[in-house]
Amino acid sequence: MAINNINNGLPKTPVDNGKVAQQNQTQQSSQQASAQAAQAASVPRQDSVSLTQSAQQLNQVQKKGSEAPVNQEKVDRLKRAIQSGDYKVNPEVLANKIAKLEGEIFGAK
Repeated sequence: MAINNINNGLPKTPVDNGKVAQQNQTQQSSQQASAQAAQAASVPRQDSVSLTQSAQQLNQVQKKGSEAPVNQEKVDRLKRAIQSGDYKVNPEVLANKIAKLEGEIFGAK
């Protein structure tokens, strides 16, 4: 079998070795990036938690509250007074204490 008219008689274009090398390098770079991505995906990620300053302060307050001494005698006396109906709330004193507490928490205006 004879093959005739190869390349239609056109001159053979020269190979640009620089361009071929650049294409090979680009291909190798993309293969390396794919390999690195696959390796990174196989490594388990470490979870981390960070608390805001408010959360840290709340945590400290809770610790202090749990460590604070309790006057159990006073607690029992108040419980009995509430159960028997003898405990009376002074609304003006309560309102002043609430306002004072809010001023300490949110800053007095």
